[in-house]
Amino acid sequence: MVNQQVLGGNWHELRGKLKERWGSLTDDDLRSFSGDVEQLVGRIQRKTGEARDVIEDYLSQLTDEGAGMAANVRERIRDTAEGARDAARQGYESLRQGYAEAERVVHSRPGQSLAVAFGLGLATGLGVALLLRPRAHESKFSQGRAAAEHLGRHVREALLDVLPDSLTKRVRG
Repeated sequence: MVNQQVLGGNWHELRGKLKERWGSLTDDDLRSFSGDVEQLVGRIQRKTGEARDVIEDYLSQLTDEGAGMAANVRERIRDTAEGARDAARQGYESLRQGYAEAERVVHSRPGQSLAVAFGLGLATGLGVALLLRPRAHESKFSQGRAAAEHLGRHVREALLDVLPDSLTKRVRG
């Protein structure tokens, strides 16, 4: 049986297949399709002389293919949405674990944590100041940038010495 919904939903694609199958059909013959399958079968029968059951079988075949494609698209969308949901869940869990580990380090080593935070703030401020200052003398800028990079390397090494191994594996890897 011809699925009228699928036929109407994929009409532009199906119209091309009908014209391909029955070359005597014109755009005008198929343009006025309003969803009435009986009217379409009658129009094709009158124009081509093809038997009604052959036309209905062909339309059924086309609508079955269309329904199968729609089901595949729905399944792909569902799989993609599930994958995105799982990735978001994993990202959230990783973030939560990292936050809990950082909180544990701060509680176990408050003085070192404060020193590291101060050093990071200082290094960030110096780095931003060096990057934003006017570039009138390129050589001085290059020297300032090299100094900021040098300071950044030292801060990174200091952090790696202070942080527990579970966090430094992520930073070094």
